[in-house]
Amino acid sequence: MIILNLRKNAKEQIIQVLKKHPEGLMLTEIAQITGMNRFTVTKYIHELVGNGSVFQKEAAAAKICYLKEVLAKKVNEKDIIEFLRKKVEVSV
Repeated sequence: MIILNLRKNAKEQIIQVLKKHPEGLMLTEIAQITGMNRFTVTKYIHELVGNGSVFQKEAAAAKICYLKEVLAKKVNEKDIIEFLRKKVEVSV
């Protein structure tokens, strides 16, 4: 029962982070914001994608994660590319 609660809390934490970032986030950014390991985030994102809560879109070498409700607003692909461009500039 404790493991199920931890799993539920981790997923809810990821969902809350994605709600605050409707532009979408890379897995590494979700890990950094939540303080979780990147592999842990990846595991929970796969579960959230599987249950239909989250959508992942590949943009270049990155996977951007969005909440499904954000997709209903049709996130503009140019905004995603610009977002990634800025992330690359900051990290260089």
